[in-house]
Amino acid sequence: MDFHYPTLSDKETVQKIFDKDTTDCCEYCFANVFMWSDVYENKINTGNGIFISKAFKDSFYCYPRGKGDKKAVLKEITEDDRHARFYGLTEKDKEELNTLFPERFDFFEDRDAFEYIYRTEDLAFLRGKKYHSKKNHASYFEKNFDWHYEEITPENIERCVIMNDQWEKLNEKKEPTEIEREHEAIEKAFNNFFDLGLYGGILFIQNEAVAFTFGERLNDNTFCTHVEKAYADFRGAYQIINRELAASLLGKYEFINREDDTGSEGLRSAKLSYHPSILLKKYTAVLKG
Repeated sequence: MDFHYPTLSDKETVQKIFDKDTTDCCEYCFANVFMWSDVYENKINTGNGIFISKAFKDSFYCYPRGKGDKKAVLKEITEDDRHARFYGLTEKDKEELNTLFPERFDFFEDRDAFEYIYRTEDLAFLRGKKYHSKKNHASYFEKNFDWHYEEITPENIERCVIMNDQWEKLNEKKEPTEIEREHEAIEKAFNNFFDLGLYGGILFIQNEAVAFTFGERLNDNTFCTHVEKAYADFRGAYQIINRELAASLLGKYEFINREDDTGSEGLRSAKLSYHPSILLKKYTAVLKG
């Protein structure tokens, strides 16, 4: 199969495929694929109504998505590449693959890739005792800072670009390689923000941007948040930017997918503390033998 790096010209084709074979999994958002393609060397193929991507220059493929002949695509890949592994499978995908190729694959639960999906209204209103600490942080921010929230527009997006650069400088010593890769992906997203159909917001204290967030439509029912950044010095900034984005999505999406935790204990704790409505299990499939 011929794979190529995704370009903006692929967006319409890929989106049509995703819309015909919907999922709650964040791997199947075009902007997400596009912004990380340089970092992880992801290449895609969209022949015969099927989307598939290959990552890391090795035998790591996303599970095919689309209404074309998945069995033929999987057969071609596995016959050509006996080391093929498929990632991003949900329970539904796992059942489908087992039906297409009975007893041919071993499945491994990938906890680090489980995705956190929340009700939009839960994130927007933070109701109940379980969100008490979140409300405390948000209240502190509201009482102590002269703040406002703006949707990302062509007029203010440069403020996000500047903050992304500054955030990297302040945090790069923690995990130099990962921070640099993330910065590169976010920069690529900002450079193509409106062509990609991304949507997000900026949190200001007076005239200084102190947090930003953005994502895209995953399906008719779910928005996927790809990035959320805030300066650690401003207590409550993360809680406010999260809340304000959710509030702006009320009535448009029932759920917000905030992606996985990459195995980070701190990130896992933070995402669990928002009490996801769904913890989306994901699997990797490997050919037996």
